[in-house]
Amino acid sequence: MNTTDSTAVRIPGRRRGTAMIAGALGTALLAGLLGACGEEPRLDPCAWMKQPADTTGRTVVLVDTSSSVHGSGADAGRDYAHGITALLRSVVERKDTVSVGSFSGDSAQISWIAKDRSADWVRDNNNEINQKTRRQQAVSCLTGLVGKAERTVPRSGGSNVLAALAAGASSLEGASGSRSLLVLTDGLSTTGCADLRAAAFRDRSEIKAITRVCAARDETPSLTGVQLTLAGLGQPATGRPAPTPAQRTWLSNLWRALCGAGRKDAHGTSCTLAPTAIGTAEGRRPGKKTPQDPAVEYAQDRPQTYALPGAALFDTSSSTVRPQALPLLNDVAVSARTTPGSRVVVSGYVDPRGRPDNNHRLSQARADAVKDVLTGLGVERVTAHGRGLPTGCTKPDHTAGGRMTAEEKLQCDRRVDIEITRK
Repeated sequence: MNTTDSTAVRIPGRRRGTAMIAGALGTALLAGLLGACGEEPRLDPCAWMKQPADTTGRTVVLVDTSSSVHGSGADAGRDYAHGITALLRSVVERKDTVSVGSFSGDSAQISWIAKDRSADWVRDNNNEINQKTRRQQAVSCLTGLVGKAERTVPRSGGSNVLAALAAGASSLEGASGSRSLLVLTDGLSTTGCADLRAAAFRDRSEIKAITRVCAARDETPSLTGVQLTLAGLGQPATGRPAPTPAQRTWLSNLWRALCGAGRKDAHGTSCTLAPTAIGTAEGRRPGKKTPQDPAVEYAQDRPQTYALPGAALFDTSSSTVRPQALPLLNDVAVSARTTPGSRVVVSGYVDPRGRPDNNHRLSQARADAVKDVLTGLGVERVTAHGRGLPTGCTKPDHTAGGRMTAEEKLQCDRRVDIEITRK
């Protein structure tokens, strides 16, 4: 009886010991396999997006990787990846097939980060809970791809945004359904027909001139049937020249003109400027050499010049400002008052018909008269100079390509120039 009881007690102990040994061997074997193969493999939540889909809608996302956008060294770049979540969510809701790439320099060549990722979260998925999960995964995965694109080191300095638009539109050719192009950029082209390094960022006449040049050089992209969205305009990296609100508006108007914003035709062409505030992120990691990026200074130190004809301001041989000229000078005063820290310089000129000994005196008297009007309209820091005879005269626009008449030359000579310079 005792032997039986003793045996009954020892047998479970042996089983437990055997199980413990087997478990230990299994754990050691698994550890050995993991040690030989590296870390335990993780499931890729984006893997399902790599499978081909039959969706007809296609979207291309292009990220400007120039240093003006993403900074260098200590500059904090723009965080497009997390700033365009709403735009990416719209792409996922359409269940589009998506490609993500980056661009830089003068080349229209795109550096592709991912091609033809399916955002069709319904395909082969009838479970509502699983559909919700995949929809969230698609937004997260596209966010990651955009983040990877914006960390790409640019191939060369600067950027040609129009060339990128053309390349993006070209990559959408052949799509049977909707075609969408999302371009993430500050809009500061530094090469091509829309090179803005010498831009004044002031009026619509300059915008019209740029669009005419781009059309004449056949650099305006064909966007027929493409739904274009531009996001991040006028939002450079920290440490880079930043635009004033007026300059940002000018930049937006330029791109509306270049891409046809507000125009939507029967072929589904549209251009939208997304009012998206893009946050900042760390600049590129130290040690990665980036090309030198030409800077756009937003013309903050360039004077804004108003050349006012003397006939509109004064009667012949008079230095008294005509009442009819006050609305014109009021417009100039408003511009000066709304330019932070501005300095205003008034320069008076006369034509050669007067007596040489009176030329300087009359030009100074006219400059002083204009100064007094501007000061009375609330403009501070105004100086006036009588320049006498001008050293040159630019052709009026309507005489472009032809010679100025004698009267036009006289009108141009007897003028008052008002320069508004930002401090």
